[in-house]
Amino acid sequence: MPTRVIVVAGPTASGKTALGIKLAKEYNGEIVSADSMQIYRGMDIGTAKATAAELAEVPHHMIDVADPRQAWSVSHYVEEAARVCDGLIERGKIPVIVGGTGLYIDSLLSGRDFAETQEDKELRQKLSEEYDALGAETMWERLSKIDPERAAKLAPTDKRRILRAIEIFELTGETITAHDEKTKRIPPRYDAKYIVLSFKDRADLYERIEKRVDLMLEQGLVDEVKRLLESGLSAESTAMQAIGYKEIAAALAGDMSMDEAVDLIKQSSRRYAKRQITWFARREDALRIIWDKTPDMEYARQVSRDFLMTSALI
Repeated sequence: MPTRVIVVAGPTASGKTALGIKLAKEYNGEIVSADSMQIYRGMDIGTAKATAAELAEVPHHMIDVADPRQAWSVSHYVEEAARVCDGLIERGKIPVIVGGTGLYIDSLLSGRDFAETQEDKELRQKLSEEYDALGAETMWERLSKIDPERAAKLAPTDKRRILRAIEIFELTGETITAHDEKTKRIPPRYDAKYIVLSFKDRADLYERIEKRVDLMLEQGLVDEVKRLLESGLSAESTAMQAIGYKEIAAALAGDMSMDEAVDLIKQSSRRYAKRQITWFARREDALRIIWDKTPDMEYARQVSRDFLMTSALI
């Protein structure tokens, strides 16, 4: 039988950290971060990591576990986060998974064994060169002969997904569609009690996002990006593609003004929040806590408690 965990998810700036800490303290839990950029050391301000005071309230995991020069995949995250969750459960703790990276959360909850996913860098490079030489339409047609169902879901310009689908077929002899169908039949790794936060009026969320960006700048985001670049971290690295970092790096390189960079950070953050809302809307089993103007954490704690009791978690 799957082991139960609590998930607190939602768009950026929706109050996930605060609610996650309350629930962890109430139910003998510890926080497991599900944020694709909080895993990197030295990237504190721009990723809105928990403060020192918040970290002191309850133990946090999957924060500062990677060097920003590393490019972590979802499979790497799942491997490490599952190990953490299993360890907590063995100690009688409840993992409280908190974050806004929906792919990381859903992949962690599923029973998929990412260790079986094969990769071949030389094959991928060869396919990439063929894509560039032969053209997007030719490679899309190649995929359509192998896996018409997957090809129908992809635009010819979606180079990464087209090449990955061909790569998996050439390595395993199985289409990615068939692989996904098998994955769906695997029992979930955990029985998740899902809580999703959002706002009644999206304008209120966007206002909070913009204020958060302003606060990050006051806290020293520009200096944080400078330190990372001066340490030798490439502006092209995966970590530096995070919202807030790539824009500031571009401004420091003279590609745009700092004011333009700040405006772009706010715009990109709003768009990301919109995508997060869409992703988490798919969870039909979730408790949805919709804020009016500002988060009411005591109300959220109470309705979450009722939800968890009804769900037989407690």
